[in-house]
Amino acid sequence: MFLEQGIKSQNKFWLYLIGSVLIIIASFVGQIPFSVAVLYKTLTGKKVIPTDNAAVMKIFEPNLTLFLVMISFAFAFVGIYYVVKYLHHQTLLSVTTSRKKVDWKRVFFSFFLWSFFTILSFVVVYLRSPENFIWNFKLVPFLILVAVGAILIPIQTSTEEYVFRGYLMQGFANLALNRWFPLMMTSLIFGLMHIFNPEVAKMGYVIMVYYIGTGLFLGIITLMDEGIELALGFHAANNLIGALLVTSDWSVFQTHSLFKDLSEPSAGLDVILPVVVIYPILLFIFSKKYNWKNWKEKLTGKINAVEISN
Repeated sequence: MFLEQGIKSQNKFWLYLIGSVLIIIASFVGQIPFSVAVLYKTLTGKKVIPTDNAAVMKIFEPNLTLFLVMISFAFAFVGIYYVVKYLHHQTLLSVTTSRKKVDWKRVFFSFFLWSFFTILSFVVVYLRSPENFIWNFKLVPFLILVAVGAILIPIQTSTEEYVFRGYLMQGFANLALNRWFPLMMTSLIFGLMHIFNPEVAKMGYVIMVYYIGTGLFLGIITLMDEGIELALGFHAANNLIGALLVTSDWSVFQTHSLFKDLSEPSAGLDVILPVVVIYPILLFIFSKKYNWKNWKEKLTGKINAVEISN
């Protein structure tokens, strides 16, 4: 029922292209404060304007950088709301879940489950190679990180989920009238969206297995659960707990986290393990808790093109 909620005769695929452009424009508008701040800082400091993303990210104190970068996602989320409401004449709920209201228990269950796995994974890595980490804790900067991160990081991750697992998944469903095409396309685009992350430059394109695999996992739980609640919780936990727990000089964000990773990045078992081991375990847990059935039909079946009022 989740994909079917976007099936409308007036929802032509070109409308989703226009909607995507409008959301991107909203995001660009949200980037103006950061761009102005960078320009002001470089001009007043008589410095050369940085030309690469890594240099830009190091101009300001990490908490300020996080705040300025995350603002754009708040603008993009507003863009999603207006595009869904006025371009597609749907409710935000219709691109969130097939249920009558958002199931926050699902969101929080997924959040805490993945938080547990994330912390456990870090403990295992730390105990295996403690020399690769230093204690990075500073009380005031960390508390500011908690405050800023707890508000803005869920907005960032939710925006991405609404775009990929909500809006675009229903858009590709309108185009193909099946389930496998939206699943594969949104997973691929989600992975490719991360191709300019500094981690890719450091580890090579093999890390795209992780990014695309994560997109595939989030798409699967969305289709099986008929809503993005589990994806919302997982994505928020992944980014927020990661930002609070460990940082490094080569990651996309440098934060005032508890630990700093001093090791040289390499794409090894830590890239493949989540995709081929951890994610299947999570799928098993979710399937048992929420009694998922008819996997083949929900992931690859055809969509009945019957309009549903939103």
